[in-house]
Amino acid sequence: MRLLQPLVLPPGPAVLDARAELSAMLDGSGAFLPLPADAPAAAAALSESLRAGEPIDERCTLVVSTSGSTGTPKGALHTATTLRASAAATAQSLGGPGSWLLALPPHHIAGLQVLLRSLAAGYDPMVLDVTDGFDPAALPAAVAAMTGPRRYTSLVPLQLRKALTDPAATAALAQLDAILVGGAGTPPDLAAAARAAGLSITTTYGMSETAGGCVYDGTPLPGVQVRLIDVDPNTGVGRVELGGPTVALGYRDLPEHPAFTTPGWFRTDDLATFDDGRLTVVGRADEAISTGGLTVLPQVVEAVIERLDGVGACAVFGVPDERLGQAVAVAVVPDGAAPDAATLTRAVRERLDRFAAPRHLLIVDALPLRGPGKVDRRALQRQFRDNLGAT
Repeated sequence: MRLLQPLVLPPGPAVLDARAELSAMLDGSGAFLPLPADAPAAAAALSESLRAGEPIDERCTLVVSTSGSTGTPKGALHTATTLRASAAATAQSLGGPGSWLLALPPHHIAGLQVLLRSLAAGYDPMVLDVTDGFDPAALPAAVAAMTGPRRYTSLVPLQLRKALTDPAATAALAQLDAILVGGAGTPPDLAAAARAAGLSITTTYGMSETAGGCVYDGTPLPGVQVRLIDVDPNTGVGRVELGGPTVALGYRDLPEHPAFTTPGWFRTDDLATFDDGRLTVVGRADEAISTGGLTVLPQVVEAVIERLDGVGACAVFGVPDERLGQAVAVAVVPDGAAPDAATLTRAVRERLDRFAAPRHLLIVDALPLRGPGKVDRRALQRQFRDNLGAT
């Protein structure tokens, strides 16, 4: 009988002490639930809710917690086959297997896959200590110490933006054969700045349920299938479904979950277009704002606002409104002097529609995150309720 074993993974070089368990995920000889070493309360809650220590499907080698956009994390069930397929497809897409540098928390799928890909290629990963956050100053030495015929890493957009402010870190990243950027949408200005600095970045799209990134620069990895359902005939936007060898078996203890209704396919909450084999994600169905009878996608509004002077980062979210149902609000992390509400409203009205224009502005020091790099819009809604005087 196979039991699900808890696997505490520290956010630093000590994670390499788990080589045997990580290798067992790839060869199918054990089943593990990665847990954060630096958040014992969260680890205990995950261990209990996903039933660590109890029996599990004999095919399963990994139960990885989702980020929990609904507030209730689920456990995606992966096999050695899905993990090896992901590693092989990534290597094929990037130009061959190589060694990897870990700069992400290892218990999330993105960080875990950095470790697994490197081990699958026969190389010990290089590991940055992110216990106290990501420090770009550590990159030059880490990159210089990497071995292998090709060298890779994976970052979230916030890390990439931070690294670009450090010339030595930027020069080190420019030596890598590829840098995967994911966990959240990569703003076009950030991608352009990285490429102008000589960095070989690849934007990724995927999730825990697909063993991490499975669409690179809009193109599905080898073997990965993409289709849209419920497509709007006017815009071509539909809900994304992903299929292929990297898709999880399902969720632990949720055998009837509608996301896995069709065997071998995963129904996401993402909205996108898919033209000529290229996927363009435009937002999430569960984050759409219904205002005045119209639907506003936060990511579309953010793409306008983040280009304005004085905006370091931003996130759009919906708040209750007696007349409209929901009103559009935006949280802005200033870069210097933040634009005022009138400037934001005018910019969005000019490029989109008056209903998409923010009616509330919240100035914050940093955007709250869930998982590696994803904005926690529910937390922003709570913060807005606590700051009703914001305009």
